[in-house]
Amino acid sequence: MSARRVVGPFNRVEGDLEITLDIADGRIAAAYVNSPLYRGFEQILQGKLPVDALVLVPRICGICSVAQSAASALALADAAGIEPPPNGRLAANLTLATENLADHLTHFYLFFMPDFARADYAGRDWHAACVERYKATVGSAPNQVLPARARFMQMMGLLAGKWPHTLSVQPGGSTRPLQASEIFRLHRTLREFRGFLETVTFGAGLEAVAALDSRARLDAWRGQAGGGDLRAFLAIAEDLDLWQIGRGTDRFMSYGCYAEGDGRLFPAGLWHGEAAALDPASIGEDITHSWYAAAGLPQHPAQGSTLPVAEKEGAYSWCKAPRLAGQVAETGALARQVVAGHPLARDLIAGYGGSVAARVVARLLELALVVPAMERWLGELVPGEPWCITAELADETTGVGLIEAARGSLGHWLTVRRGRIHNYQIIAPTTWNFSPRDSAGTPGALEQALAGLPASPTGPLPAAIHHVVRSFDPCMVCTVH
Repeated sequence: MSARRVVGPFNRVEGDLEITLDIADGRIAAAYVNSPLYRGFEQILQGKLPVDALVLVPRICGICSVAQSAASALALADAAGIEPPPNGRLAANLTLATENLADHLTHFYLFFMPDFARADYAGRDWHAACVERYKATVGSAPNQVLPARARFMQMMGLLAGKWPHTLSVQPGGSTRPLQASEIFRLHRTLREFRGFLETVTFGAGLEAVAALDSRARLDAWRGQAGGGDLRAFLAIAEDLDLWQIGRGTDRFMSYGCYAEGDGRLFPAGLWHGEAAALDPASIGEDITHSWYAAAGLPQHPAQGSTLPVAEKEGAYSWCKAPRLAGQVAETGALARQVVAGHPLARDLIAGYGGSVAARVVARLLELALVVPAMERWLGELVPGEPWCITAELADETTGVGLIEAARGSLGHWLTVRRGRIHNYQIIAPTTWNFSPRDSAGTPGALEQALAGLPASPTGPLPAAIHHVVRSFDPCMVCTVH
């Protein structure tokens, strides 16, 4: 028996998401992912002064606005040919890292783990404890996590003045210089956040978690005393076999982020069975199945356009289909760590590729990796030294800003003509992961990850569908501009 079913809207997902499933022989034969809300930010930016982008693009999203600001600032800096002074670079790292880590924490505790408190799992050994710990609005975890997150986000007030939609992130650095007393307060806040992670999330030191280098060592670590919510998740993942579902393209991409000296904490690159250099010139946007005016062959975003067509044959999403050299690529924390060569991330994909469990573990791994880096960056700040430089932008210029948001690779492409924004194109992480099919009919990363899951043509759909979707941590309001 075959059937077509529509799943959505999804709760605990930022923005609107709808998925159409073709079910045959008790499994999902094909999935079609739809971003049903058109935003129009790329049109809003046309004709504006280039610096206006710093005000407008953070409004794309209220939970990753700093990432949008950072990408825009990088595009403007590239167009002006400037680099921020060391203090400005460190401030940019700290501001972006604060938002990214807060997003990881929010996703794990408030978006992802509540799914295991569903009645579908009643009778599992871990279910009662999971309900008490993670059930939305009433579990003990939210009562711990939300205050800890709020205290951690106080760093944003010192670093950026406010959040979201800060204006301190500029092409030439940061307009929020810090005094020694403020740096001391940041150290204290970060130390408190480290204590929360080591006590509540991991039940172990951050360095011990960051040193885990294989699935076998991760499993052995889970069996040790210490508690922590990561161990609770690993037990659930083992019971539900979350290591073997949600496999997408297994082509992982990262733009790299957190500039350090001549390199980056997490480098740019591509991984598809082996490491390869990332060529941003090979990025193309396919709109065959998107509600936009046809432009023939896929276009590089620097030459692309976003002209909505509400009725278009064969289209089923407002999301474009970005491709890297014509291929689907997955992005996110797992991709970042695979590209960076972290041994645990590489080992997690060696057996079953990108999976639900691997994506979740990679996010928590980044918490353990980035907090020590933030402590180091704070120690490198020098009060009294320059924080920001300025430069005039030419009337005719172009720039690109490539950065890693919590959910993956974020790119801004800017073209200035006669002193005004002529074209501005954005590809967000969820645009990569939740893209529709391209002209060759190749499904996007999530569409591939859902195919093959057990599903009934008439009965209740399995919770595994939600686990796969949420493992990508979608931000649908960022997906369409």
